Amino acid sequence: MSLVGPRPIVQNELSKYSIYANKLLSVKPGLSGLWQVCGRSHTTYPQRVMMDMHYIDHRCLTLDLQLLLLTASAVVKKSGAW
Repeated sequence: MSLVGPRPIVQNELSKYSIYANKLLSVKPGLSGLWQVCGRSHTTYPQRVMMDMHYIDHRCLTLDLQLLLLTASAVVKKSGAW
């Protein structure tokens, strides 16, 4: 597991990734990622899938650092939490 990346999913959620399942499984899961800082509980599952795919396609150190900063901000503000 890494600090940033798509969140780990359970086996029965894999079908929700449809044609993107293999792409998702090709990267290490992370503790935080694009989905967590861009809506989390306020997004649909298809939006989550697209955010995970966007992260995988564009991952780089700069994006990871931005997401870590946004994660810290989201935790302090408790944004996206129920």
